[in-house]
Amino acid sequence: MSSFSLEQHAISVKNVYRNLAPSTLYEEAIRHEPGTTIADTGALIAYSGEKTGRSPKDKRVVRHADSEADVWWGPVNFPLDEHAFMINRERAIDYLNTRSRLYVMDGYAGWDPDHRVKVRVICARPYHALFMHNMLIRPTDQELADYGDPDLVIYNAGGFPANRYTTGMTSKTSVDLSLEQREVVILGTEYAGEMKKSVFTFMNYFMPKADILSMHCSATAAPDSDDSAVLFGLSGTGKTTLSADPKRRLIGDDEHCWSDSGIFNIEGGCYAKAIYLTREAEPQIFDALRFGSVLENVVYDEAHHHVDFADTSITENTRGAYPIEYIDNARVPCVAGHPSNVIFLTCDAFGVLPPISRLTPEQAEYHFISGYTAKVAGTEVGVTEPQATFSPCFGGPFLVWHPGKYADLLSRKIRQHNASVWLINTGWNGGPYGVGHRVKLAYTRAMVDAIYSGVLNDAPTETDPVFGLHVVTSVPGVPEEILVPRNTWQDKAEYDQTAQKLATLFADNFANYADGVKPEVQAAGPKI
Repeated sequence: MSSFSLEQHAISVKNVYRNLAPSTLYEEAIRHEPGTTIADTGALIAYSGEKTGRSPKDKRVVRHADSEADVWWGPVNFPLDEHAFMINRERAIDYLNTRSRLYVMDGYAGWDPDHRVKVRVICARPYHALFMHNMLIRPTDQELADYGDPDLVIYNAGGFPANRYTTGMTSKTSVDLSLEQREVVILGTEYAGEMKKSVFTFMNYFMPKADILSMHCSATAAPDSDDSAVLFGLSGTGKTTLSADPKRRLIGDDEHCWSDSGIFNIEGGCYAKAIYLTREAEPQIFDALRFGSVLENVVYDEAHHHVDFADTSITENTRGAYPIEYIDNARVPCVAGHPSNVIFLTCDAFGVLPPISRLTPEQAEYHFISGYTAKVAGTEVGVTEPQATFSPCFGGPFLVWHPGKYADLLSRKIRQHNASVWLINTGWNGGPYGVGHRVKLAYTRAMVDAIYSGVLNDAPTETDPVFGLHVVTSVPGVPEEILVPRNTWQDKAEYDQTAQKLATLFADNFANYADGVKPEVQAAGPKI
């Protein structure tokens, strides 16, 4: 038992265990968490209960005079008054003080020592402690001895509900962030991802204040130099697949910062989707889910403890959390130089956007703020209609400032470091979903390889008349006939009509952010 004290956090439980090793957390979980077990691969299987995903509508940010003018208030950042936050905070602490055992994880957010943030997690479940052991950057024994006071404290009382009669509560779940107290209070949800994203939201406020761009993206580095690239993309665009490149070194799969020194990963691990996971399709992730990792909400064979990754009976949002060093080609420490290339990925089910195009800095801001992809809707009476999806900065739920703040930072860093910006469509070509065909992964990989090699820096382009994109018309290993979308459609009039439809969707979405964006960025959008 540790002699570590949490009196400064109003915690008075006698049995407090600080920074236990994964093997000890396994023992604690098996002994004290009913239902927790071990997979045949050695990963700890745990369950988050009723909530198997994030609760974005229950996220709250304390409205305070010191930060009120900074926060982008609205459907992403719901305001909470300080009094209600203190009620929830006391409720969480009271609950934690009723537990017979508590677990504390101290770690860092941010691999760059000049910008790292000390994070302390106080929780009642070993599974949550192991999860954050994996997701935070793990201090050495000496760093723990000299750790001092944290910069951010997370009180995870997810096993206890919020009081729905407390001002500002809309359910029994509440995830509250006080920027001034630098604290997060979690009530009514045991989904571990809430802790990870609370750290990211915290970084999304404080990093831009220091002129550092926080980014919801993956990042890789060249195998033999400090050169890096960042890849943005919503779910289904291929970000994870294209980042798992054996010819590159993985910096990280989800959260990064771009400072005056280069880029650095915020996290010490990866939180990968596990649904339909196979070793053949994603060998790096599959093999990383071994001893020390957490498998969340998966179904397994009780006779052999073999996980059925195709079973969605609990949730489709099954996940695995593991230290980044479990990826063979990870670059540790997870830092690299300034990106030479910034890649936006979209899966355009309308079949309108070109497979690859080059963006100006103004267009980069526009498409960064747009954060576009398109999903295929279910078929109804024989008709399938693509559904446009927009998420500002490719990470809308985690922004704190107006999207224009992040976009302006991105544009300035692109100009300062002469980075090239690319928009890659991994979606449809030759027509919309149901008519055309999805761009082959081999072609997309060839495009990304050509970007990394520098071959496309002087490649020929032509300007798209609607979107203004500089369409690359020659890529090694890619048939030229697929690179200009209009040429791939049999019915050119239908293409023109669909392009105008998508352009209108872009314009309508961008209108939500125009008040915080420079005129030249607004002008960089499609012509309708």
